[in-house]
Order: sequence, then structure tokens, then C-alpha cells
Amino acid sequence: MPMNLPTGSRIRDRRLDRGMKQTDLAAAVGISASYLNLIEHNARRIGGKLLIDIARTLSVDPAHLTEGGERGTFAALRAAAAAAPDLTPELARIEDFTGRFPGWAALVTAQAARIDRLEAQVAELSDRLTHDPELASSLHRMITAVTAIRSTSAILLDEPDLDRDWSARFHRNIHDDSLKLAEAGRALVRYLDTPEDAGETTHSPQDAVARYLDAIDHHVPALETPDPDVDAVLAEAIARVPALQPAAARALLRDWFLRYLADARALPLATFGPAALAADHDPACIAGDLCADPALVMRRLATLPAADGHPALGLAVCDAAGAFLLVRRIGGFAPPRTGAGCPLWPIHAARAQPGRGLAATVALPGLRETQMRVWAIAAPRDGTAFDPLPQIDATMLVRPVLPGAEIAEARPVGPTCRICPRDGCAARREASVVGLARRPG
Repeated sequence: MPMNLPTGSRIRDRRLDRGMKQTDLAAAVGISASYLNLIEHNARRIGGKLLIDIARTLSVDPAHLTEGGERGTFAALRAAAAAAPDLTPELARIEDFTGRFPGWAALVTAQAARIDRLEAQVAELSDRLTHDPELASSLHRMITAVTAIRSTSAILLDEPDLDRDWSARFHRNIHDDSLKLAEAGRALVRYLDTPEDAGETTHSPQDAVARYLDAIDHHVPALETPDPDVDAVLAEAIARVPALQPAAARALLRDWFLRYLADARALPLATFGPAALAADHDPACIAGDLCADPALVMRRLATLPAADGHPALGLAVCDAAGAFLLVRRIGGFAPPRTGAGCPLWPIHAARAQPGRGLAATVALPGLRETQMRVWAIAAPRDGTAFDPLPQIDATMLVRPVLPGAEIAEARPVGPTCRICPRDGCAARREASVVGLARRPG
């Protein structure tokens, strides 16, 4: 039976498969045929004893009529609604909408997913344009060639009586610089047109590791075992992802694996997973219940497997200068992996108050404003504050606010100034490329 069918449609299909009339099924479970017709057309909810009686009459397990049927579509529609709270969609009528118009429901969820992907691509391109050394080098070569051509052309125009040999030399220079400009332009086009998964020639080691971790949802089952071989896990990852082969990428990923292993040993999945579910993934509650380091709890929460019922949680770790050392992006939360992000995020306030945990609800701008619950704390990297110059790292966990639980007192934040549309922000340090924001004054 298709996993995306609503319960009413499943009941109808099962009845038809058994060759049973609607009136016969209705009589067998003690309801009217018209009421059963409403159920089968997903116009009435069903559960409890009536569902059990229908399942028994149709000789099917009740779970086969309900399990997974609407879960994926309902969750996707609620996520789309949470991303557009100003539109006040009727959350209570999601089941009615999905049952009556499954095609439109599928269209809405597909478009919401596409919008999320496009927003992530915009953030990625902004990060790339700002910090990518290969792109900066390409643009530098083009600007250098253009400058040389303009300078040589100006000499030829200002000195019409140049010696023939000198004139020929300047023309050759223009020709050579034009070839350099053309090649730099072609290289830039090839670079921008290269698919995202093209390999190590396209992305920096940090970017290659980040893309790999995103692909595995930051969860490594092999490192959750009692005695894992980190080098074997690393070799397997490199064999599957060519972009991880450069020495710098291998070193970064190995460091991440070692940190993951230490965290997994401190908080084993067998005990930490149930504790996270019991506390609804609130890092402050979990840290108190387990007497564990809050930053460690946040890192472990961001690596829990979705297959065990854990939500996708964003994570950011930055050093005392505000540079991001680790980022796990989720929908709506996409800070730059290198360089500085929005200074309004609580992670930066936590850097100024080591040891003090901060919790807040923030709102990201856009056509669909997104609210998120965040927790942040800063502490010495080695766990002690006795060093005269301790290395302070700040950790922040991010969770999207569930539909219906939006908090009005949400702190406005942004991605980065370059792509933030907020007008009149006192923390703005550069103009926005989207053209909607202005510097104060």
C-alpha cells in the first residue's frame, strides 16, 4: 500500500480489494454508509474503537491503515506553515486539505522544499563570493589584465607619434593581456559552472569536509561502537568522497572524527538518545539531568540519528575571534562556514560571558520569517580556566520553532550583512547585495 495515502483512502482501497460494498462494511462496524463515505473521502477523522473495528472487518492490522500515511505530508505542510506565520494557514484543517486535495498538498510541500533549497543556495553563494580564495584569485587576474590593457591603450592614445618599434611592442602587450583576460574569464565561467560535487579542485578543504558531514547528517554509526578504528572510518570516507583526498581535508576530517569519538564515549548513544527524547532535546535540561558539560550535550544533540526519532538540529562553534570552526546548517540556519556572520546571534553574546548559558528565540528575515530556539555557551577549549590565555570556544544549538508554538518576543537576527534585508539594523557593517537594506543614517 502506498505510504503517502491518507487513512480514509487506505480504508477504501482495502475494502475494494476485498470486494466489499460500502454498505456492508458500514453495517459490520455499526455506522451509516454515508458516514463511512465521508471517512473514505477523508472528510472525517477516524481513530480508536471504530478504526480497530474497521481494520478487523477488513482483516488488516490497524497500523497498516494509519502508519506513515499522512505523517510525511502533514509534517511538510506544518513546516511550510511555520515558515510563513504571517499568512495564518489553517493548521487544524491540514488533514482535511490533504485528504480532499492530495495533489495540491503535494505541490505546496514540493514548492516549500524548493524555496528552502533556493534560500540555502543564496546563502552558499554569498559565502562563496565573500570568502572563496579561488574565486578571489580569478577576479584578481581579470582585474589585473583589464588594468594593463587600459594603461597600454592610454599610452597609445596619448602618444600618437611613438616609434614604430615601441608602438608594435605596446600592441603586442595589449594582445597578450587580452589573451590573459580571455583565459581568466573562461576559467571563471568554468569555476562557476562546476557542479557542487565536482571534487577537490572546486572547493576548499573546509568546504569539502562540511559537505561530507552534511551528506551524512553529522552522524557516524561506526564511531558509536565500543572500540572503533578512526583511521579505518577515515579511509572509507576518503574512498567514497574524492574531495576528501587532499592532506588538509583528511586532517580536518580526522580531527572531527576524534572529537566525535570523545563525545560519544563521554555520552554513549544508548543512554544519551533516550535522555534527549525524554527532555525534548532541551540541552539545558539534559545537561542538568546527566551532570554533563552543556557544550558537549549540544554537540551530541547535533549528531543524533533521525532514524531514532530525533529532529535535525543546527550547530555552530566559533572561537574567541568569532570565526566559525564548525557549522551544521539546517533549513533557515545557514551561517557562513568561514568569516564572520551576523553579530546579533546569541553565540557572539556568549563569547563575552564565558560559563553563562544563554537561551533565546530568534527570528530570521525573509519573505517567510523563520523563528528558531537557540542555546549558547562559551567555555575554555581545554575545560579549564587556569591558563593565563585560555582558548575560548562558543557553542550554539539551533532548533526551528514548531508550528503553533511561535514566541512573539523573538530577537531579530540575520544570516550575514551581505544578504540580510533588514533595514536600519544598528549592527550592519556592509551594504546588502539584495538592495533592501541601508546603513543607518
